[in-house]
Amino acid sequence: MARFVFRTSRALIDLIALGCAFWFAVEMRFDWAPPEPIFDRAVGVWPYVVAFQYSLLSAYGVTNFSWRYISLREMPTILAAIATGIFCMLVARITIAGMAPSSLLYRYTVIPFGIIFLDLVFAFLAISGVRIVRRLWVEHRDGATEGPPADILPTLLIGAGRAGVAVAKDLSSRPELGIEALGFLDDDTSKHGSIIHGVRVLGGTHQIAAFTRRYTVRQALIAMPGVDSKTIRRIALACDAVGLRVKIIPGLSELMGGEMNLSRIRDVVIEDLLGRDAVELDVAAVASFIQDKVVLVSGAGGSIGSELCRQIARFSPVKLVMLDRFENTLFDSHRRVLKEFADVKLVPAVGDVTDEFRVRRLIQHHRPDVIFHAAAHKHVPMMESNPGEALKNNVFGTKTLADVATDENVSNFVMVSTDKAVNPTSIMGATKRVAELYIQGLGAQEGTRTTFSAVRFGNVLGSSGSVIPVFKEQIAAGGPVTVTHPEMQRYFMTIHEASQLVMQAGALGEGGEVFVLDMGAPVKIVDLASDLIRFSGLQPGVDITIEFVGIRPGEKLFEELATDDERAVSTLHEKIFIGRTLVADFDAVTRGITRLEKHVNSLDRDAIRGLLREIIPEFDTTDEGAMDNVVPMPANPTAG
Repeated sequence: MARFVFRTSRALIDLIALGCAFWFAVEMRFDWAPPEPIFDRAVGVWPYVVAFQYSLLSAYGVTNFSWRYISLREMPTILAAIATGIFCMLVARITIAGMAPSSLLYRYTVIPFGIIFLDLVFAFLAISGVRIVRRLWVEHRDGATEGPPADILPTLLIGAGRAGVAVAKDLSSRPELGIEALGFLDDDTSKHGSIIHGVRVLGGTHQIAAFTRRYTVRQALIAMPGVDSKTIRRIALACDAVGLRVKIIPGLSELMGGEMNLSRIRDVVIEDLLGRDAVELDVAAVASFIQDKVVLVSGAGGSIGSELCRQIARFSPVKLVMLDRFENTLFDSHRRVLKEFADVKLVPAVGDVTDEFRVRRLIQHHRPDVIFHAAAHKHVPMMESNPGEALKNNVFGTKTLADVATDENVSNFVMVSTDKAVNPTSIMGATKRVAELYIQGLGAQEGTRTTFSAVRFGNVLGSSGSVIPVFKEQIAAGGPVTVTHPEMQRYFMTIHEASQLVMQAGALGEGGEVFVLDMGAPVKIVDLASDLIRFSGLQPGVDITIEFVGIRPGEKLFEELATDDERAVSTLHEKIFIGRTLVADFDAVTRGITRLEKHVNSLDRDAIRGLLREIIPEFDTTDEGAMDNVVPMPANPTAG
């Protein structure tokens, strides 16, 4: 009953609005004194015009629009419905005007064209107006009911683009959040002085300090999801210099097509400063590689594997098999992907890639078209202490999965590799290079139907065991923050970008390629530590000291993504290159792997390093090899 009354009352309001619009047009056309014949004709056609216009509003779906949430998006539909009615009225007017003036239809229905055109304007304004008034009243009522919180945060919105406009719009209708938008800062000078949802564009981002002092700002919100990390870093440090709390709308790769609004806001984190431009995927190529296919991801519980599963699920595979040997991490990964992509068939499979029987049964049962191999041991110092485990997982796990994929004619096999496989100085890097050589050679064998490729990239921000969580723990404990060397540099990539580019590289693979991802410029680890300290509200060298502890066994001062001999060349994607590696003698590689098999349970690090060097001549087996490009350590290292 309540619903019937609600819909009836809205219909009555629309009918009254249309009727008033029609009579307003009649009166205005004749300066509020219409001649009696015209008035009589208007009285005759008025109910039919209103009824016809309302039926068109209903046909266009306007009567179903929520008045509370009316916006500019609905205005074209309202205008189209009204314009269609006016057009029909014009056609009828012209048709009747061609009749004899003595006919009853002509005498009682023909009204001037001016009334019809004015009715177009007034009917549109009336129908839109009642809805806008309703929305404004509801927003005012809700704001008055909830009331603003006691603590209002004066905020500068950084960026007056699409994201900034969306945030300003949300803020204008949600006073209960306690965020007062004092103004926009945007480097586009054409926007300066303009007002967006009641918020003025004050100036450029270089004026953060000036406007902070002028308006007593307490918070800045960076609303530029497509901007590069250098700009974010500059803005964040400028805000930090004047004591502003900084929040941000996440990057485009993180949004994954979601809307940009207040629910997306989070604190600025170090990943925002080290991330790079948003990845632009060749969606068609990736979709054809994954959509309607069965995909298996090994290491699906790990950082890369979990995000890779999430990205793959976007492209609607027939089935996604998530393989990992750790039950707890697989459970968490499966739960996260399932929550976001409930319509994708997910198969969590507990199993070890070194277990040939389990791997074969899984592949025979699920028949994957594509395998992404992300299972690996990746921590350099840890693998120096456990060399046999590095062999077991990185070499023999890859070999087992690749052999079964070949036997079962899996179409594509994409291995996630690392920059540490280039001129390796660590056991971890060397085992990953052996795995690269093995899948290259296997793919080149006559009769192999599987397309093999590898994808190399550097350190991934946010991955388990990365340097950032370690630094955060040290800062929380009051320091010191330990850095291996003042000149230590690493390439960094966000986990979202790495996963997306792995899929893209897989779609580009024709067989035997070692793809190299564009990692941008390397970052000094000491600079990373300093930034983290500053973003914790502290000063490096004052509140928290930085100590240099020396390079650990197997580590390099600088990492490489390709050797000089490989001469990486570009692909169709601007951030993916191909390292033109020479395919090693597959028989020699397999003989070397056979010799390594005897040492998978060994703790003899030197023996394993020696056997790895027989397969990889460029592998530096001396601990000093990692130190060749190291400058002398300062006698009394201090933060700076």
